[in-house]
Amino acid sequence: MDEQQLKDRTKQFALRIIRLINALPDSVTASVIGKQLLRSGTSVGANYRAACRGRSKADFATKLGIVLEEADECAYWFELLMESGIVKKELIDPLLKEANELTAIFVSSIKTVKGRGC
Repeated sequence: MDEQQLKDRTKQFALRIIRLINALPDSVTASVIGKQLLRSGTSVGANYRAACRGRSKADFATKLGIVLEEADECAYWFELLMESGIVKKELIDPLLKEANELTAIFVSSIKTVKGRGC
């Protein structure tokens, strides 16, 4: 997957999260979790774009670390939404799968960059 494809994929991930947040029930719990998920979910793509503009391989790897943390955090919020019964498992599963796939991609990317003497 090239840089532009990953930029597009992370943007689509953010847009899917935005749609989910807008459909959450009106409760204090859903609102709190939703805000956290919105922050981490939109941060994945924004920080990936920033990483692509990194000044060095070390800078790139550091910024990818932030992307990785945010993608993994999304998985946590998805699990809470699902396990608390706020959102049905069928609605969360595709997003959770994408969060886990993005996490795996960024783990691999970081290992690759660091393996090149970063």
